[in-house]
Amino acid sequence: MKKATAAVMVFAALGLFAGQAMAQKSPWLVRARAVHIDPANKSDPVGGTGASDLITVSSKTIPEIDISYFFTPNISAELILTYPQKHDVMLGGTKIGTFKHLPPTLSAQYHFMPDAQINPYLGAGINYTNISGVSLINGLKLESNSWGLALQAGVDFKIDKNWSVNLDVKKVQIRSDVMAATGTKISRVKVDPVLIGVGVGYRF
Repeated sequence: MKKATAAVMVFAALGLFAGQAMAQKSPWLVRARAVHIDPANKSDPVGGTGASDLITVSSKTIPEIDISYFFTPNISAELILTYPQKHDVMLGGTKIGTFKHLPPTLSAQYHFMPDAQINPYLGAGINYTNISGVSLINGLKLESNSWGLALQAGVDFKIDKNWSVNLDVKKVQIRSDVMAATGTKISRVKVDPVLIGVGVGYRF
């Protein structure tokens, strides 16, 4: 009788544990966004002081995937991924070439109301941008790497226990020296874009 009672208690405990495990949310959240990149376009003048001496980078709307892992209901880490994006480069408004950049960003986030229908969050992290495919006139070159800070604010609107709609805004530091064909630095471009994203999320 004692063994039978003990067995019943063990199975009851296992059943309770399994029920609790099923009730818990998965720590993984995946989002797909459309993101508009709006560069700040602050650069050192090239050979002068007027608007015709400023290097600017074109704006663009891109697809983006981000993966979040929740360490607690309030605290998560987010990794943002996309494929290399091509931008036009202008000098005084005239196109002088193109380049590609791949800007993965890793952020820590705090979610204020994780169980609410509307859940705002703030984030901060680091951006690494790899610059490639540089094709500029007169043999001009760009630095191939950029490290910078990233700040973020956003909100999730829950549709059901798995799906949500997301709005997200980031400010990212992306900067690169511009070199002449001889290797002499002639300008420093501060792209520093604001990224405005809209998308959907799925919590596993």
